[in-house]
Amino acid sequence: MKAISYSRYGGPEVLEYGERPDPKVGPDDVLVKVRAAAVNPVDWKAQAGYLDGMIDAVFPVIPGWDVSGVVVQPGVSVTEFTVGDEVMGYVREDFLARGTFAEYVAAPVRTLARKPRTLGFEESAALPLAGLTAYQVLHQALAVRSGDTVLVHAAAGGVGAMAVQIARHLGCRVIGAAREAGQERIRELSAEPVVYDEHTFVQQIRALAPEGVDAAFDTLGGPFLKRTADVLAPEGRLASVADGEVLALGGRYFWVRPDPDDLAALAGLVDEGALSVRVARTFPLEKAADAQRANREGGLQGKVVVTVAWPD
Repeated sequence: MKAISYSRYGGPEVLEYGERPDPKVGPDDVLVKVRAAAVNPVDWKAQAGYLDGMIDAVFPVIPGWDVSGVVVQPGVSVTEFTVGDEVMGYVREDFLARGTFAEYVAAPVRTLARKPRTLGFEESAALPLAGLTAYQVLHQALAVRSGDTVLVHAAAGGVGAMAVQIARHLGCRVIGAAREAGQERIRELSAEPVVYDEHTFVQQIRALAPEGVDAAFDTLGGPFLKRTADVLAPEGRLASVADGEVLALGGRYFWVRPDPDDLAALAGLVDEGALSVRVARTFPLEKAADAQRANREGGLQGKVVVTVAWPD
């Protein structure tokens, strides 16, 4: 099969396009014919070696954790899917090796769900990691409920925009933080925008929520994390997916995990019109290095997706 892979840690320059062996399909795996795979910051961070203390890399590594495609072979113990099912997945395993930037991926059944009926493959590939991150932080780490005022960082980006929509669906009032370019996008999502400004950030939040926010979802870390802690209500909850320093502030550091039930819930939100997915740019598989560069540059209001071309 054709695939993208890397044999040493590094940046986009270490990615190679070429032939790789077809994946073996274990008893609990599902062989998926890949139609699209989304690029996430964790892809290039893992590729750079930043996760080496946590996850082993079995070189050569095929990168990518997000996928959408069609089932071509269920493993012998798999009863959840049959040939021809259209699926999406957050295909994270406990090691780096057989990722989704390929024509085929053998995905553990625990990482998959049926894709939304109302989305194409590109949008469906953009949903799993970002959507699960937003869904699990809001439900598990922050336990938001109707009537809460929720602050979402990078609210015009991939994870942030989904968090805004899910929180709104739960009946929350949402304040979305973004750069100037993202302010209109936040309004489109029915949230109240604030601008990242180191001098006025706290004052902007306090003007909108004088008693503080009930929950805050940090996706950036760094200096704005401490400022976020300063705008919490007395019993406010704080969670970060970007900075372990949140623990010292009394918050929770959260790492998303594959969950087929949560994926199915996200698909349901999409199909009922409560959650939309925006793809900012697409690249063919052989241009995955360019897709990774676009993701690293940031500033996009939507996801970067790699597509696999198949004959009709």
